[in-house]
Amino acid sequence: MVEFNLEKGMKGVAQMLVNPDNMAEKFSRPMPPSFATPMLVSLMDNAAIGAVKKNLPPGYITVGTSISIKHLAPTPEGMAVTAQAKLVDIFKTRLIFKVTAYDELEKIGEGEVERYIIDLEKFSKKVLEKKEKEERPL
Repeated sequence: MVEFNLEKGMKGVAQMLVNPDNMAEKFSRPMPPSFATPMLVSLMDNAAIGAVKKNLPPGYITVGTSISIKHLAPTPEGMAVTAQAKLVDIFKTRLIFKVTAYDELEKIGEGEVERYIIDLEKFSKKVLEKKEKEERPL
């Protein structure tokens, strides 16, 4: 069995500048001129990935399985958003992170991210097998 060098308390950070490509109107119109919730989710997830990535053995990564967040406040174009993730629970290959996000003035988001450690090669093989089944229906 592969051992993972992970401990509760590990932290990750991800940052993004709010610009037209990550604002709400990129996803739907009309929307307020602010940072989009889907981008906040992505940023928080990236912080969780970063918290453990360097401690995983070669060939192993994490994949997201559940994300639950609250988007608490809007952030206008030009401000930076910083997401932080803290590993709070480890059960075998299941990892739970508490996540928060702040713009330059206030807390704008909070929640939880669940990720699982997987063997990238084995997982990719399963994905390709599924693709082949789709291309050759019964």
